[in-house]
Amino acid sequence: MTDMSRSASALAEPVERVGRGWTASLSLANGAIWVGWFGPLQILLASQAEDFAPGTGMSKETLLAWVAGAGALVSLAANPFFGALSDRTTSRWGRRTPWIVAGAAGGALSLLLLAGASGLWTMVAGWCLVQLTLNAAYAAITAAVPDRVPKLQRGSVGGWLGVAQILGVVGGTGLATALGGVGAGYAACAAFTLLGVLPYVLRHKDLRLAVEDLPVWSWRTFLTGFWLSPRRYPDLGWAWLTRFLINLSNALTLLYLLYYLRDRLDYSDPEQGVLILTAVYSVMLMATVVVSGAWSDRVCRRKPFVLWSGVLMAVATAMLAAWQTWPGAIVASAVLGIGFGVFTSVDFALMTDVLPTALDRGKDLGVINVANALPQVMAPALAAPIVTYLGGYRVLYLVSAVIGLAGAVLVGRIRGVD
Repeated sequence: MTDMSRSASALAEPVERVGRGWTASLSLANGAIWVGWFGPLQILLASQAEDFAPGTGMSKETLLAWVAGAGALVSLAANPFFGALSDRTTSRWGRRTPWIVAGAAGGALSLLLLAGASGLWTMVAGWCLVQLTLNAAYAAITAAVPDRVPKLQRGSVGGWLGVAQILGVVGGTGLATALGGVGAGYAACAAFTLLGVLPYVLRHKDLRLAVEDLPVWSWRTFLTGFWLSPRRYPDLGWAWLTRFLINLSNALTLLYLLYYLRDRLDYSDPEQGVLILTAVYSVMLMATVVVSGAWSDRVCRRKPFVLWSGVLMAVATAMLAAWQTWPGAIVASAVLGIGFGVFTSVDFALMTDVLPTALDRGKDLGVINVANALPQVMAPALAAPIVTYLGGYRVLYLVSAVIGLAGAVLVGRIRGVD
């Protein structure tokens, strides 16, 4: 393929279906990034917070909240920023591959630096570096889908990426605990993060963008490009709001499960209970995420899947408010997993369908990914006063159900997608 044709295809809407090898290697790279995130988030950061808290005057919970919050703020900015940089990359290795390699290598190095943290501030700095670098890789991996996958295959590819995320969470947690010790856990996560992206970058050539296809560089244009006007791009605006509301509902539902089991249900072993509910949720999510994505490709429709998955998740959340028993919690977790599995794959495909321009796919997907990260920051601020002052867990889960239902209904405002 000549440079000219490869450049044209980099900005063209893809029509050739990708093979199983491409999907598998991209999914592995995606899962490797999630290993780098969730090994620390689930286990290692908490262990370090417990070690460092006595010298800071803070509880381990407060210290961990500060570290995680700082990293979340970096993530909010880093994902669209690196997505925009990858859009404008004209290297001989393509637009996305250099950022996947640099981000994964930087993430692995940052994890090793974090392993050597000696206190609060080095821990904050290390985790922010991890978020900065891994988001560079994640933004490029996400943008590879609209670059290479035709619209009527994106649901199934999105489903496999969803499976990879779940396995990445589980794998990261397993690596962080299996080897024993914080240092060994970070080293294992760092190694997997770096090695996991190699099959994709070594086996699959990226599409190159010609220098002449780039717009004239301007800092003002670059920075203002991160604002995607809902008036100018209404479909993208409604799709963003739909994703934000459903993710906020999901975050509110999962945030205080431990306290809900202990304080409301008087469950004898709340930690084990959270593990059981998480396992039920994950199994049901994995059972639906690929099937629903492929089904939406087959029938050439997205919005009904997003609508009914949102309704199903709202029903599950309302169960936690109305049926406050251990069996009720198990049923609600199963229903929530089914709904979020459908939503994860089909909503990803829907988002790629409403992107405004081929030149800005990485940046626009980065802005869309803010709708995933922002609810994680907002959920604690909303949930705490509701539980403490405004009616407890019953009101919390009713509010969560209403938010999720609103997100499901608003998908109907998207006009450019069936």
